[in-house]
Amino acid sequence: MSDQNEIKLTRGVPATEAFPTEAIIECCEKALRTYGDTLLQYQPAYGFLPLRKILAEETGAEPGQVIISNGSIQLLGFLAEILLSPGETALVERPSYDRAITTFRRAGMTVVDVPLEEDGLDIAALEEAVERYNPRLLYLIPDFQNPTGITTSRSKREAVLSLADEHGFIVVEDSPYRKLRYKGEDIPALRQLNASRVIQLSSFSKLLSPGIRVGWMVAAKEIVEKAVQIATDTYITPSMLSQGIVYEFIRQGWMPNNIERLKTLYAPKLAKMLTGLDVNIPEGSWSHPQGGFFVGLTLPDGVSGKRLRYYAQQQNLLLSDGCGFFADGDGSRFLRLPFCALKEYEIGEAINRLARAIKPCN
Repeated sequence: MSDQNEIKLTRGVPATEAFPTEAIIECCEKALRTYGDTLLQYQPAYGFLPLRKILAEETGAEPGQVIISNGSIQLLGFLAEILLSPGETALVERPSYDRAITTFRRAGMTVVDVPLEEDGLDIAALEEAVERYNPRLLYLIPDFQNPTGITTSRSKREAVLSLADEHGFIVVEDSPYRKLRYKGEDIPALRQLNASRVIQLSSFSKLLSPGIRVGWMVAAKEIVEKAVQIATDTYITPSMLSQGIVYEFIRQGWMPNNIERLKTLYAPKLAKMLTGLDVNIPEGSWSHPQGGFFVGLTLPDGVSGKRLRYYAQQQNLLLSDGCGFFADGDGSRFLRLPFCALKEYEIGEAINRLARAIKPCN
């Protein structure tokens, strides 16, 4: 591959070949022919009832506990408005999803991050933060976390929920990558372990398409009712056609095979990235995910992310700024490496260029 070809290690987007485009076209036609009068009309902001029933059954909830919206980040914004008052504290992982941090701050929250270890939050640090800040909620991505790829162990999930029970805070479990496990055994979702303390968010962005904008939340009925009111005041009615497409895709029984297809597509890319790091950047340290979209890399001592981005650009390699993933902004040695959108040969070349860019930074 020519060094003149730009490679982007920035956004965590699906591969274009991951989209089941023909199946989605078919589902659109079937959904319109079957439910057209509903999907093309204003509807309650709860979302498409047949899809809500499927999600409720899958999560052990009732349809009244489910709201479907235009992506899960919008629902997180609603939650911030419902659960928190300006100045109250939201805890997040360190590092965490940058848009979640932004969402909480935009709502006037104080955002405090708790260090991540290889198997999830540092529980001692979490206990200290809970005692000090008395948070209203803790936001987690427990499965193949964005931006690190780390998965929280069952023992740490149980410890988090025990603290939530003891101190009365809500755990917001964001799980868009949960079904994209390429090896290893599933760990129960936090909501499966303690539904009374957990609000679960997810979407179909990584399983079908981000462009269709279908995200969902499972929570207590009173929280969902408040979210529905905010949604109604915000956009009146959700994107019903997109929800009908997702419902039809599931109804046809195509989702399990599609998920397996995605695993087959993405697993070799993750393996390629991990091998490339082993060979080319042994002085760094990184996560070893078993699924998802990301590998989190801690740069070698003395390497600044800002300086690295400059030298990477000279190699036609674009990197994201790691600082946005840290509530205190101190992410100068962190680098998120998304792999799903790249070809395997691009991943190998990207890590080669990254290694070359690191050398003048020392």
